[in-house]
Amino acid sequence: MANLKEIRNRIASVSSTMQITSAMKMVSAAKLKKAQDAITAMRPYANTLTELIQNLSSTLEGDSQNPFTQVRDKQRVLIVAITSNRGLCGAFNANIIKKTRQLIAEDFAQQEVSLITKRKKGSEVLQKTGKITAVHDRVFDELTYENAGKVAQQIMDQFSEASFDEVVLVYNRFKNAATQIVEVEPYLPIVASSTEVETASADYIFEPSKAEIVNDLLPKSLKMQLYKAIRDSFASEHGARMTAMHKATDNATELRDQLKLTYNKARQAAITNEILEIVGGAEALNS
Repeated sequence: MANLKEIRNRIASVSSTMQITSAMKMVSAAKLKKAQDAITAMRPYANTLTELIQNLSSTLEGDSQNPFTQVRDKQRVLIVAITSNRGLCGAFNANIIKKTRQLIAEDFAQQEVSLITKRKKGSEVLQKTGKITAVHDRVFDELTYENAGKVAQQIMDQFSEASFDEVVLVYNRFKNAATQIVEVEPYLPIVASSTEVETASADYIFEPSKAEIVNDLLPKSLKMQLYKAIRDSFASEHGARMTAMHKATDNATELRDQLKLTYNKARQAAITNEILEIVGGAEALNS
């Protein structure tokens, strides 16, 4: 059994760790509320806008087609993996890295794959693949539509220049504080939704022309789609960290209680031994 000083040191260490994890849990819980409200409010708008653009662009004919709707042979694929800058959030980053590696090994095994990572935890691991072309770890420092739009514009420029034939997003979709779902979302090219509902045929008058509307709204829709994915990942990160820190605090509390029990047993045993030694010494003197 460890001596009393070692046990006291361990109790102090565990108590200090418990204070840190408890503080991190409360910080993430506070940030989660704001992030959850933001993604809950914008998700219906972003999804509806994306579906509308997909369906409208699929009706364009001939030369009026937008370069972002052109489907080419998949030879070069770009995967945008959205992770976090910090750890201590359970399997949040590991799930994205695992899914990205799975896509490279299985779905895109015959294609030339490049990677763009958002935040450094993904780049630290995925850089070993030698496929990373850019790392955007500053986007979350000031999470705005404008900053996300700059990254989206770079991706759109590369796609229009035929640097890549397909772009997919890999991120954690926020469901609730305890659940994050890994999403693989097609980004480019824009294709009609497979769940398109049959609607009554009708003639619509577009002003300006349908092509002008699509050409103007499509880049905005792509920027909004990337911004939504980043917002989803941001909320998921705080949810995962809050849950992980809650479990860590519970485990630290249990370990501290066990150490206190061990300390009390060791202390009681030491006191008993001292009493026995004193009694034994007194008996020896009397005899």
